[in-house]
Amino acid sequence: MATLQLIPYNTKIDFVGLRFITFAISLIVIIISLVSFTVKGLNYGIDFRGGFIFEVRTKETPDVSMLRDKLAALNLGEVALQQFGTENDLLIRLERQEGDDAAQADAIDRIKVALGDGVDYRKVETVGPKVGRELVQNGLKAVGLALVAMLAYIALRFEWQFAVCAIMALFHDCVAIFGLFSLFPFEFNETAIIAILITAGYSINDTIVIFDRIRENLHKYKKMTLSALINKSVNETLSRTVLTATTTLLALLALYFCGGKVISTFSLPIIIGILIGSFSSICLAAPLLLYLNLKQGEEVTNK
Repeated sequence: MATLQLIPYNTKIDFVGLRFITFAISLIVIIISLVSFTVKGLNYGIDFRGGFIFEVRTKETPDVSMLRDKLAALNLGEVALQQFGTENDLLIRLERQEGDDAAQADAIDRIKVALGDGVDYRKVETVGPKVGRELVQNGLKAVGLALVAMLAYIALRFEWQFAVCAIMALFHDCVAIFGLFSLFPFEFNETAIIAILITAGYSINDTIVIFDRIRENLHKYKKMTLSALINKSVNETLSRTVLTATTTLLALLALYFCGGKVISTFSLPIIIGILIGSFSSICLAAPLLLYLNLKQGEEVTNK
C-alpha cells in the first residue's frame, strides 16, 4: 500500500548550514517580543483585568450571535457572551470600565437595557483586579512548571544536552506567543494561557521525534560528522513533521473560518503557535546540539 509522502524521505536540506540564518530570525523575534512586552505590555481581558459576570435566563431561546453583536455595539470594551446550562441560560462577562463606581453602574445599566425586559438575572458578580493579578501569576506559573517538567522528562529519557536544547526552543516559542499577544490586538485571557501550553506541548512532541531519530542515528553512524548526522535525522523525520503540522492546521483552519467569532479568536494564536513550534523543532532544537559537545564515542566529530 502506498503511503502519503509530502516530503521525500531522501530529502537533503542543509538545516545545519542554514542555522545562522534561522538563529538570527529567532533572535529578532525574541527581541521584538520582549521589547513589545516591556513597552506595550499585554492587552488583558476580563479574566485578568477584572469586571462583571452576569448569569441570566431568558424566556425564549436567545439568538446568541445577534445578541453578541448588540452588546459589542455598546462600546464597553470586551463583552463575552456564551450559553451554559440550558439553552435559555447565558453567561455574560463585561470588563471593568475606566472611571469610578458611577461608570461601572452605568455600564451595567446599559447591558440590562440591551438585554431587554423579561430577563431573569440569576447572579451578578464582580471580579476584582486582585483576582485578575492572581490569575496572571497562576497562568505564568503553569507555563513555568510545564517547562520544568518537560526539562526533567527529556533529561531522563535522553542526555542533558537534549533537554537544554529543547527548553531553549520552548523558551523561544513561549516568548514568541507572548509577543504575538502584545504586538497585535489579541485579548490575553485564560484561553491565551491554553494557547501557550498547546504550543509548548505540540513543539516538544515534534522535538522529541527528531531527538529520538538523532539518538538512533548516533548508534548507527559512528563515523558520520555530527552536523551531517543532525541533517540526516531532521530530513528523515521532515515528512512526519510536515504531515502532522498540515493535518493539525487543517482542523484549526476549519475552526477559524467556520467556528464563529469566539472559536476563531481562540484558534488563530494556536495556528501561529503550531507554525512557530514546527520551526523551532527543526531549525533551533536540533542544530543547537552542535554546541553542547554531544558525542558518540570518539568517532563522531562536531564539524
